[in-house]
Amino acid sequence: MPDRPALHFERAGQGAPLLLIPGALGTGRGDFEHQIGWFAARRFDVIAPDPRGYGKSRPPPREYPPNFYHRDAGDMFAVMTELGHERFAVIGWSDGANIATIMAATHPKRLSRLAVFGGQSFLTAEEIAALNDIRKISAWSSRAVQVMRAVYGDELDDLWDRYVAGQEALFNAGGDLYAGLLAQVACPTLVLHGARDPLIPGLQSQAIHRGIAGSHLHIFPDGKHNIHQRFAEDFNAMVLAFLT
Repeated sequence: MPDRPALHFERAGQGAPLLLIPGALGTGRGDFEHQIGWFAARRFDVIAPDPRGYGKSRPPPREYPPNFYHRDAGDMFAVMTELGHERFAVIGWSDGANIATIMAATHPKRLSRLAVFGGQSFLTAEEIAALNDIRKISAWSSRAVQVMRAVYGDELDDLWDRYVAGQEALFNAGGDLYAGLLAQVACPTLVLHGARDPLIPGLQSQAIHRGIAGSHLHIFPDGKHNIHQRFAEDFNAMVLAFLT
């Protein structure tokens, strides 16, 4: 695509290519601080991009057209192609899980393995309501605000409001993000979920697991949305065993 911008990415290690895709508003370094160096030390070539319009991949400013998940998937493929990786493994969190699963479904020969958590293949009214409950930055935890303000400053409020509006538009258009594509995922897949996730209900991980033939599902009983941060040691060990 001629309008595809260059993306910033963190890179560490040498070995099997491993793409890490962050969540909404997230950056590779910020979302995967417990994974980049850890997997790099275990013979992986770790690539963790900032999606377009996020972090250091600005400008351009972030936009949320109806196809933005598929657009982001194309961006991620472009990064890996430019780096010479035709086939690679992917770990995706939250929005990154959505992007990663679309990648696996639309170009199944390019992904060797897929590990996803905190994603959803369709949108529900309950999830839209949960997003609107935290649509004002004042409703966020002080730590979350501090982390994101460090990246976006005063732009954070408008960016997040536009993100929620983008989700509402997708829901009003039917809410199917990629549920109809799950059967096309051919690579070995690991689906993880935090049982206490306040944003993404367990029905989402169950739906992804059921939709991808042969996939494995693991639930962190005390996990919330950020299981890779809160339970980094167990998360990393489990994903490593899956990847190898």
